[in-house]
Amino acid sequence: MIGNKKALKILATVLISTATLSVFAADKCEDPKVLRFSMVPTQDSVRELTYYKPIMDLLQKNTGKKIEFYMPTSYSSVVEALLGKWVDLAVLGPESYVIAKNKDKTIEVFGTYYRTGNGIQPEGPGYKSVLITKKGSKFTNIESLKGGVLALVDPASTSGSLVPENIFPKSTKTPPLKQYFSRVVFSGGHDLSTLSVDEGKVDGAFVATHRFMDVIGSGKAKLDDFNYLWYSGLIPQDPFVYRGTLCEDLKIKIANTFYTLDQVPEGKAYLDNVKSLKFVKMKDSDYDIVREATK
Repeated sequence: MIGNKKALKILATVLISTATLSVFAADKCEDPKVLRFSMVPTQDSVRELTYYKPIMDLLQKNTGKKIEFYMPTSYSSVVEALLGKWVDLAVLGPESYVIAKNKDKTIEVFGTYYRTGNGIQPEGPGYKSVLITKKGSKFTNIESLKGGVLALVDPASTSGSLVPENIFPKSTKTPPLKQYFSRVVFSGGHDLSTLSVDEGKVDGAFVATHRFMDVIGSGKAKLDDFNYLWYSGLIPQDPFVYRGTLCEDLKIKIANTFYTLDQVPEGKAYLDNVKSLKFVKMKDSDYDIVREATK
C-alpha cells in the first residue's frame, strides 16, 4: 500500500513537471538565427531594396542575426508570408496590416516614416489618396468622369482601392465605383496607375500622394501634367511590423535600429532616399481610421 502511494506521488510529480514544461514551451519566445524581411511591392521594388541594404546591415549588426530578404509578388503575398512565419519583419500597406492583424493578433506594428513635405504629399507620418486625371483632357471634374475608365492599384491597397471604394462614394455622394465608371481595372502599382493616366490608357486613377510624388521625382511625369480632383483625409504611413512571438529583447533591438536612423550616416542616407525626416513610433490604434474605412 505504501509502495502504491509513493508510486502515485512520483507519477503526480512527473505529470505536473511535464505540464509545466509544456506551458513554458508554449510561452517561450522565438529567437531565430536568421531574420527574414519583406515589403509590399512598389513601383521599383528592386531599386527600393538597395535603399534598405544599409538598414539591413545595421539590423544585422544590432541584432547579431543574419538578414534575408523575401521578394513578394503582391500585397497579399507579404501578409501570407507573415502568417506562415516565412517572414519575421515587414513593411505593409495600412490595409494589408489591418488584414494581417485580423488574422493574427500577434503581429505588431512598431513604427513608420515621418515624410518630408513634397508637392501634393504633406509632411508627417501620413499621406492621402488622390484622384488624378490628365491635364488637357475632358476629365476636369468628378462629374466628367462618369462612364469613364478608372484604375485602382491592388485589392489590398489602402489608398489605391479601400479608400476609393468605401470613402470616395460617401464623400462625393456618387454611386459605387463599378456603377459610376464603365470599367474599373487594377494596375498593380501606383506608378503604373499614374503612367496609365499620363499615357491616356485610363481616364482617371486613385493613387497615394507619396507614391505619386515618387513617379514625379523619377522624371517619368510632371506635376503640372495632371488634374487633382479629390483628396481623402490623412491615412497613416505604411506600418513596419514584426511577429510578436519574437523575443522581447530582439524586438527592442529591431525597433531601436529604426528609431535612431536619423542619428547615423547610413540611416540618414536611407531616409533621404525615401524622402523622410525620421522614423516615428506607431501603435495599432493609429490604424483605426483604416478599420473604419473597411466598414
